[in-house]
Amino acid sequence: MTTHANAAHAVEATSTGIPSAKLGMWLFLASEVMFFTGLLGAYIVLRAAASHWPHPGEELNIRLAALNTFILLSSSMTMALSVAAVHQTDRTKLRLFLLLTIVMGCAFLGIKGYEYSLKFAHGHFPGTGIFWDCYFTLTGFHGLHVLAGIFANLWVLSLTFRKDFFEAKGHIVETSGLYWHFVDVVWIFLFPLVYLI
Repeated sequence: MTTHANAAHAVEATSTGIPSAKLGMWLFLASEVMFFTGLLGAYIVLRAAASHWPHPGEELNIRLAALNTFILLSSSMTMALSVAAVHQTDRTKLRLFLLLTIVMGCAFLGIKGYEYSLKFAHGHFPGTGIFWDCYFTLTGFHGLHVLAGIFANLWVLSLTFRKDFFEAKGHIVETSGLYWHFVDVVWIFLFPLVYLI
């Protein structure tokens, strides 16, 4: 059985000693932090400047958002277990936990889509007011990032069918995991800001 230590030798490292894929992901996530910081900062400024701002509890479904929060946080655990499965070179567990992560990501988007449909049914769309513009912009961009994470994990899952996966591509699970955890952290900020405060 191939050990993770052997797999590590196949990873191209930079002069920093950090594998290229991981360094690239960290740099990408740094740009994503700036992107979401700008969005959240604009939301806070717009809300502070608004003469009237609806109470989120009266307009948004906090229970659905709380359920989505639980699902997304649970998916972070299964993503971490996927990384652990790589260290154990356990292909079965790796596929199981990656699949669970993907399913929970899809469940998150399904619930968000249902929540959107409720808003549309009540005549709330982007462009119907600053509150709804902020809501759809913040949650919409986050949802697109979740979708990107699902596709990334599907790609990683497909790679696990390569015989030399652990030696040649095992490190990609951790890189994909970094992105998935980032998406979860963004939601931890979005949920209270948009739904609770």
